[in-house]
Amino acid sequence: MGGRPIPLYEMHKDLGARFGEFAGWLVPMSYTSTMEEHMAVRTNVGIFDISHMGRLRLRGSGVIDLLEKLYTKKISKTKEMFLSGPTLALTPLARVKDDEMFYRVSDEEWLVVPNAAVKDEMLSYLKKWGSALGLDVEVEDLTGTYSMLALQGPRAAEVMEKLAGSEIAGLKPLEFRLNVRIGSGNAYLVSRSGWTGEDGFEIWAEHGEAEKIFKEFLSNGIAPVGIAARDTLRIEMGFVLGGHEYGEDPLKYPCALSLRYGMGAIDWKKTGFVGEEALRACRRDGVRWIRVGFVMKKKYARFIPREGYKVVVDGVEVGWVTSGTFSPVRGRGIGMGYIDVRYAIFGEPVTIVGRSGRAGEAKIEDFPLIKRK
Repeated sequence: MGGRPIPLYEMHKDLGARFGEFAGWLVPMSYTSTMEEHMAVRTNVGIFDISHMGRLRLRGSGVIDLLEKLYTKKISKTKEMFLSGPTLALTPLARVKDDEMFYRVSDEEWLVVPNAAVKDEMLSYLKKWGSALGLDVEVEDLTGTYSMLALQGPRAAEVMEKLAGSEIAGLKPLEFRLNVRIGSGNAYLVSRSGWTGEDGFEIWAEHGEAEKIFKEFLSNGIAPVGIAARDTLRIEMGFVLGGHEYGEDPLKYPCALSLRYGMGAIDWKKTGFVGEEALRACRRDGVRWIRVGFVMKKKYARFIPREGYKVVVDGVEVGWVTSGTFSPVRGRGIGMGYIDVRYAIFGEPVTIVGRSGRAGEAKIEDFPLIKRK
């Protein structure tokens, strides 16, 4: 099994984790079963180790100018001690390099979380553009310094109040604090954020402190959750993943507008960012492909719409699947992918055809693919 072990590998091994490779890292995929861990997050609370993600620090008087140049959202509007994002870094052809979150510590200090598969690329990209623009920006890779954990689920605030106090439990969505005590461990950063569709907190801590914090959660009855459940949770919500829903190859991925990213990821009042001209051309001319969700019909509940499967209407191939899984909440296969806009009608039936020719009937749905309270 390839991949570089995440810093707390030995702890997860002792917990009985089953490992797999993701984006060059050896990560805990599950501890019990993916379905059990998935439902713990949806109905109760779970703790993830997401240290495969990147962690960068940007410092200097030119940081805001750099971020405004490279991303589609108006970064400077972010309040101090709040996150901004997700937002998109585009290529000149308006394809997505990465979707990222930013933490504004101060005007001249920002933290950035790139996705694992492109961390090194984005580190070089930020440095290159900072130098090319002649900006005062220092880019530091903190990925090896801190582990990253995610406490997610409806009971996350209750647990955090017990272990870190009411101020941290009461953080607003996307608000963060530095230097926080969580039980017996010291966290560098705690934010009210996550990637599951549930309430939750994300934690940066030096590796030894992160192990203390993780074990503190376990001793309070919190279930450890692996990366496999993180994937099923994000697909239920319709959250995108690089290399599946987006990427830089214009022959494989549509214009960023086709993502239907939402959440204010693109600020159309903003000008001068990389990829703007192509993105506006895409908006003016319209898109051919649009990202939608698929939910298998009851008769085909066990059919999983896998990446690369064809989407067919009355014998005509009209799209393709980018991600799919079995939804523990819906009790059937679900997925997402791109479909020709002429056929993208919510509620309409489509046929999902696998590589072997096996097929199942599904319905086009909007995101999220599960009902939220």
